[in-house]
Amino acid sequence: MFKKKYDTEVDITNLNKIIKIGSKLINIGYFMAIFSLVILVTYLLKEWKIFAFLKELLIVISPIFFGLIIAWLFDPLVRKLQNKKIPRIIGCFISYIIVLSIIILVGYLFIPSFTNQIKDFASAIPDILDDLTDFIARVVNRFDTNNTINISKLKKQIISTVTDYSTGLATNIPKYALSIGKSIVSVGVNFGLGLMVGFYLLYDFNKINGKIESVLPINWRDNYNELVQRINTSLRSYVQGVLIVMLLVFLTQSIGLTLAGLKAPLVFALFCAVTDIIPYFGPYIGGIPAVIVGFTISPITGICVLISIIIVQLLENNFYQPLIMGHTMKLHPVTIMLGLLIFQHFFGIIGMVVATPVIACLKILFIFINEKLNILGKITGEKEILEKNK
Repeated sequence: MFKKKYDTEVDITNLNKIIKIGSKLINIGYFMAIFSLVILVTYLLKEWKIFAFLKELLIVISPIFFGLIIAWLFDPLVRKLQNKKIPRIIGCFISYIIVLSIIILVGYLFIPSFTNQIKDFASAIPDILDDLTDFIARVVNRFDTNNTINISKLKKQIISTVTDYSTGLATNIPKYALSIGKSIVSVGVNFGLGLMVGFYLLYDFNKINGKIESVLPINWRDNYNELVQRINTSLRSYVQGVLIVMLLVFLTQSIGLTLAGLKAPLVFALFCAVTDIIPYFGPYIGGIPAVIVGFTISPITGICVLISIIIVQLLENNFYQPLIMGHTMKLHPVTIMLGLLIFQHFFGIIGMVVATPVIACLKILFIFINEKLNILGKITGEKEILEKNK
């Protein structure tokens, strides 16, 4: 009898283990089914060209989107002015006057220099292409110790390629100029409309959240406010940090490239600052053209440009990012890289720019949902698995 009782207890224990494992497998199956559904929907959206439609739609409504971003960024300043007993409409005017004054001042200080440097650089392009041809030939000749490459033939091919490119560039200059002019006019119109839309949205921005909240069920409102607060805090810190880092990179890179003797240093510094928005890949995208042009001027100039870019990147990685950005996004580097590759595939360069904040928002949303529903805890059998990641 005792043996039978002992066997029964062992069977119950094993049965409980089997049930627990089966429950985990079922939950994992649900998770995989949801993940597969997301992948399927993404594939169908691409095949049905929904992404292309959304892209065109975003271009059409870009003034509204831009105005919404302006209202979202300026709202904290307007709220602070309201707390000092300044009417909201006056606070909106003050915010716009400050920002427009800064834009006008920056334009007054830098646009003439930019224009002159672009003209000088454009007039120097033929010489740069010739120097680039000779530089490539010298490099190949130096490393080809066994004379396995016909340098004269290679140089002719390079010259032919450069000549064809230059001829095509010269032929298409009116077309490029017209296209650039249309783009500038379009951006200017969208910017102006965005400022007007942003002003009206900014004036009523404090009411937008209340209207959205009034539509939600009462028991959802506290969770909604908490989620919005988390996303706003993270995104605002990220955007403000990115703008400050861009400014510092532009200023330090301008000084470095000017001292290095590079032509049009402000243009290349601005390009480095803009591409720096893209994590990991951005500094290389922005630095490579400057280094190439530097080496076409002279080896010393190229080395000085390379040193300047390396120093600025060291400053950014060790001082700018830690002091200004900190760990705002709290994302693993692998996660960021995967996000950059995926967003670049679907949305190009713009996708790489917005990948990090979008992924950060998705992470905040997932952590918030998991805190309320304990999804990962049900899958793994552990409670509050993401608590330590907060």
